[in-house]
Amino acid sequence: MLTVLAFTMIAVFMALIMTKRMSVLTALILVPVAFALIAGFRANLGPMMLDGVKALAPTAVMLLFAILFFSVMIDVGLFEPVVQRVVRLVQGDPLKIVVGTSILTLLVSLDGDGSTTYLIVTAALLPLYRRLGLSRLVLASVIMQAGGVMNILPWGGPTARAASALRVDASEIFLPLIPAMIGGALWVIFVAYLFGKRERARVGVLDAAAMQRVQDTFEDEHIGVASAALRRPRLLAFNVVLTLALLVALVAGVLPLPVLFMIAYAVALVVNYPSMDEQKGRLADHAANALAVASVICAAGILTGIMSGTKMIDAMGNSVVALVPTSLGPHMAIVTSVLSIPFTFFLSNDAFYFGVLPILNQAAATYGISAAEMGRASVIGQPVHLLSPLVPSTYLLVGLAEVELGDHQRFTIKWAVLTSIVLLVIGLLVGVIPYRGKSVAPRPVGTTIGRI
Repeated sequence: MLTVLAFTMIAVFMALIMTKRMSVLTALILVPVAFALIAGFRANLGPMMLDGVKALAPTAVMLLFAILFFSVMIDVGLFEPVVQRVVRLVQGDPLKIVVGTSILTLLVSLDGDGSTTYLIVTAALLPLYRRLGLSRLVLASVIMQAGGVMNILPWGGPTARAASALRVDASEIFLPLIPAMIGGALWVIFVAYLFGKRERARVGVLDAAAMQRVQDTFEDEHIGVASAALRRPRLLAFNVVLTLALLVALVAGVLPLPVLFMIAYAVALVVNYPSMDEQKGRLADHAANALAVASVICAAGILTGIMSGTKMIDAMGNSVVALVPTSLGPHMAIVTSVLSIPFTFFLSNDAFYFGVLPILNQAAATYGISAAEMGRASVIGQPVHLLSPLVPSTYLLVGLAEVELGDHQRFTIKWAVLTSIVLLVIGLLVGVIPYRGKSVAPRPVGTTIGRI
């Protein structure tokens, strides 16, 4: 019964936001509360919700101050030289812009932090997409697909979780997957090429005169770029050093991420806008965007808290794994790869890697499939995982790109699934994900799968 309620809750939630019957914020709060009451968890509902909010509170604070920091960097004109140079280099060709977006995201994603990648790439390229009239859904989709491939990096999170859950070294999972990641990256660039051709057909390539008009309106455009009064060209070097220092500190883990962004924001504000009135103005102008993302993250804590507290996550995982027929036992690595696509979408990474993966690994061991091979199979679904409503950084991306989550999911889902398939196929071809385990006696197979 709990399993049925859990899947129904997710289906209702997705239907409401995709059909725009509810906003993401209200759906994240009201839908899980309603289903928790239906399931009879009224007595413990408050503590569950509070636990979920507490768990995501650091993420909400981090994103809140990250948005404020990068908004100030946009105000001071940090990214405008980059945009101006890119405008000249792409020569008004949407194809070059979209392909360039994929390459830039792949490079920036090397830091392993999705939120930082979204902030940097979107802040740098969104003004250009606006000026040339390109689709912001394309921008969000390309960024997320590239981030999904690079999320397999050991410091990105999923690989480390899989290694911990299976008690293997992260390098045993990651290093053999490098050819698949390279293939996945090339696939993302190819998808960006297809998107770029579509945008070129829709918008057209700007001629020299049109490009000059874009350049001429650069200083006068106030949508998404700073006004002349807010720019700080004399402090460009300082702002570059501050931003680079922040990124280095983020990667090195000098301090917790929320604290780093809070300090960086305070320093940026004081140095660039020493007047109290100016500081209040910057905060007032950016508060709406920052609060919108932070509030959604807190609301997501309601959903995750209820799913964990009611054991809906456990019920979903166990019920689906129990449906795996014994005939698929020798192909458990492929089964795990396929299951990782919906599982990491409907469940959190922690729930999948620490709750479901060990059960699958137990069955796979019966067929001589190693834990490292199962770990590689388990990260295949990461390009789809980033579309999940349970991923906080997803709300950051759609907020920055100014698109609706439901629209983004509809636009991107098929391409994200194809990216996961590309990773799986290459993994099978190079042999790092086994097509079939070793032959074993049938008795343990039925016993193991039966227990699952």
